[in-house]
Order: sequence, then C-alpha cells, then structure tokens
Amino acid sequence: MGSMDGSMIGKVAVVTGGATGLGAAVSRRLAERGAHVAIVYSRSAAEAEATAEECRGLGVEAITVQGDVGDDAACRAVADEVVARFGRIDVLVNNAGRTKAADHRDLDALDGGDFLDLYRVNVVGAFQMTRAVAPHLRAQGAGAVVNVSSTSSTDGSGSSMAYAASKAALNTLTISLARSLAPEVRVNAVLPGFIATGWYDAATRDSLADEFRTRTPLRRAGTAEDIAVSVVFLCDEGARHITGSLLVSDAGATLKPLGLL
Repeated sequence: MGSMDGSMIGKVAVVTGGATGLGAAVSRRLAERGAHVAIVYSRSAAEAEATAEECRGLGVEAITVQGDVGDDAACRAVADEVVARFGRIDVLVNNAGRTKAADHRDLDALDGGDFLDLYRVNVVGAFQMTRAVAPHLRAQGAGAVVNVSSTSSTDGSGSSMAYAASKAALNTLTISLARSLAPEVRVNAVLPGFIATGWYDAATRDSLADEFRTRTPLRRAGTAEDIAVSVVFLCDEGARHITGSLLVSDAGATLKPLGLL
C-alpha cells in the first residue's frame, strides 16, 4: 500500500461491495489517491469497517453504509447518506456482485430463479445505484461510473452461464449509461479475468493461479490490486476522454495464440 498521491483529493467515491476482495482493493486505491470513500456492504459489516479503517490510515475520511443494491429504495438511501455526510459524490464503482457455480454442460444446474437472482444484483443493482447517484455526479460536472464486469461476459466462461450472461448484460448497460449520462458523467467497465480472491476456496485459487501463470502471455495470475489499478484509472483524470469503454484486464488470457487470426 502506497502513500497518498493526491490526484483525487477532495473527491468522494462510493464503492459497492467495497468491504472485501476487489472492492476493498479499489477502496484502498481510491484512498491512496486522496478520495474520501463510502464503502457499501450488505452483510460484511466487520470487514467493511476494517477496510474503512485502512482508508482512514491513508489520511482520508471513510464511512461504511449498509445497503442491498438489488433494492432500489436502499440504493437511494445510500446516496442520501453519502451526500448528507460529504455533500457530494464524484465517483461510483459498481463492484457488488454475486454468482452461483454451475457446470456449463449441465443445463439443469440452473433455473430461472438463479438467473433472476444474479441479474438482480449484477445488472439491476448497478443500474439502480447509478440512477441513485446520477444527479450528484452530474452536479460535479465531471463524474465517473465504473462497472466491474468480467471476461466471462465476452467468452461465455466463468462460474456459470447465468453469471456470464449477467456480466454481458452489464457491458451493454455500461454503453447505454455512457450515452445517457454524457457529457457530465463518464461510464466505463473493467473486465477482469481470473482474480485470486475469496470467491474461490484456497485449493482452487492456488490451482487456477498456477494455471494462469503458465498460460497467460504476461505469465501472471491476477490479484485484486491489479484490477483496482485499472478501475481507479477509469475513475481519475487520466481517463477524462474515455467513456463507454470495456477495458479488459486479464494478463492477455483472452488473446489468440500467435499466428492465428
């Protein structure tokens, strides 16, 4: 963890699913840039407070806010609480997500309820949070939204068909919101490949990490910190000319082998 570099001093960022894993890494990275952080969580209260304390240690203000992004009223309440505390919102990172593991070859491993459950958080939740904070982002004249998608959205892989489909929908939502919220607000997405986080048990995580170090062009297994760098780039001044983009961050895993078209 580095010291504050100051490029986002005074800005306020809302990070959904910000208590653990990638969300926590994004929260810390934003704090390193000088942004005050509102960490939105649904169940991980202790972890959210621990991440907030890490952010405070970097010299910024950080609060935790409980809210289910799948509940529109909760999203609006989150926005209201953040504005009541800080007076503004400059950045939203829609990181909250869920999945259900299911063998892609077994069409009976999922039902309609599973799809609706994942879409409720992964797609509808991102829409509802964006809608809730949009007036506050527009008020700053240069707001940013970053959605956390997945490379499974483009190659149909990942933990289940329902997860991949929900992330593909999130990609389309990103592009639609980029049109709708311009010119004041930029909307982009980051598409991580494998990330070694708590979504996997330790044995699976280590096995996949070894595999990705072997077969990716960059010979890397992704970490939460790797993806956080990409997310915060899209939040910050360096991406001021970018909107409606889907940034793949996967160590080149989705590249075709050299010599193939």
